[in-house]
Amino acid sequence: MLETSARLLRLLSLLQAHREWSGADLADRLGVTPRTVRRDVDRLRELGYPVNASPGTGGGYQLGAGAELPPLLLDDDEAVAVAVGLRTAAGQGIEGIGETSVRALAKLEQVLPNRLRRRVGALNAFTVPMLRGPQPSAVDPAVLTELANLCRDAERLRFEYSDHGGAPSRRTVEPHRLVCTERRWYLVAWDLDRDDWRTFRVDRVTPKPPHGPRFTPRTPPAEDLAAYVSRGVSTRAYAAHAVVRLLVPVEEAAERISPSAGQLEADGPDACILRTGAASLDVMVIHVMMTGFEFEVLEPAELTEAIRTAHGRLARTLARAAEPAPRTRDGAGRTPGTRSGSVAAS
Repeated sequence: MLETSARLLRLLSLLQAHREWSGADLADRLGVTPRTVRRDVDRLRELGYPVNASPGTGGGYQLGAGAELPPLLLDDDEAVAVAVGLRTAAGQGIEGIGETSVRALAKLEQVLPNRLRRRVGALNAFTVPMLRGPQPSAVDPAVLTELANLCRDAERLRFEYSDHGGAPSRRTVEPHRLVCTERRWYLVAWDLDRDDWRTFRVDRVTPKPPHGPRFTPRTPPAEDLAAYVSRGVSTRAYAAHAVVRLLVPVEEAAERISPSAGQLEADGPDACILRTGAASLDVMVIHVMMTGFEFEVLEPAELTEAIRTAHGRLARTLARAAEPAPRTRDGAGRTPGTRSGSVAAS
C-alpha cells in the first residue's frame, strides 16, 4: 500500500507539470506497465483529480484545469523546498508577506507526516535570514497581482507614479513583464506617452483603474529582461557611466556587486568587466574603490583623471598625518608664557 501511495504521488507530480504525457512515457518514468498507469489514473480520478485522457496512438494524459483540486500532495524534497521558499519570502520586499508566510508554514506543518514536520519545523525555528543593506519599500501584493494579470491579459495600465524625488505623474503603459531583483520589483512596459520602453519601480506605482483596452504585445526591448533592468537601474539611470576591468574572476566579483549596482561580464578566468553608473565621476571613484578589487579603467578617460585627483588629495592627507606634531619650547605641550591650569584670555 505504501508503495502504491508513493507511486500515486509521483504520478500526480508528473501530471502537474502541465504537459501531456503518453501512457508509455509515464510507465517508463514510474517503472510500471501501461496497465498499472491506467489503474493509477483511475485512482487519482476517484480522489477528485480531473485527469483527462485522449485516445489513439498520439493520445495521452493531462491534468485538467478549472476544477477544485484536493490539497496538493508533496513528496519529501518538495515539502522542504516549499518551506525554504516560505521562510525566505520575507526578504522579497512584498508587504505583509512575512506574516503570510508564517501562517502558510503553520498550515503546511499540520498536514505533513511526522518525519517531515520535524525537518520543516527545525528549518523554520533555526533559520535566521540575513538581509543585505537597507530594506526597500514594501510592495502591496495586491498591486503585484494586478500588474501580473494585466501583463498576462495584455491590457493597458493606468497609474500614478512617483519618481525618486517624489514628483508624481500619470502614466499609461502597455505592461510586459515584472522583474524582481535585490528585493525590489520592477515593471517593464511600453510607455505610450513617451513612445518608448520604460522600467518602473513597483513600490512607486499606484494603479488608477479602469484599465484597458487590450493591446497586441510588442517585441520586448531585450531577450534577457533581467539584464535589461540591471542596466537600467545600475547604469542608464545615472549621469556618469564607466566600464572597468576588475582583476578578479566574475564569480568572486558577483559576491560583492549586486545586479542593481552594476553589470558583470567574464573577461577570461581571472578578470571581469564591470559596467556601472554614478551621479558623477567623483562619486564613481568611490563606487569602484568600494568594490575592494584591483581594477583598470577602460572608459571614460576622464575617470582616470578623477582617480588621479583623488589620489593626490589622499596622498596630501596622508603626508599631513605623517608630519610630527609641533612641539613647544619646554617640550611639555604647554603654550610658552602660560602655567598649567591657567586659561589664556581670548
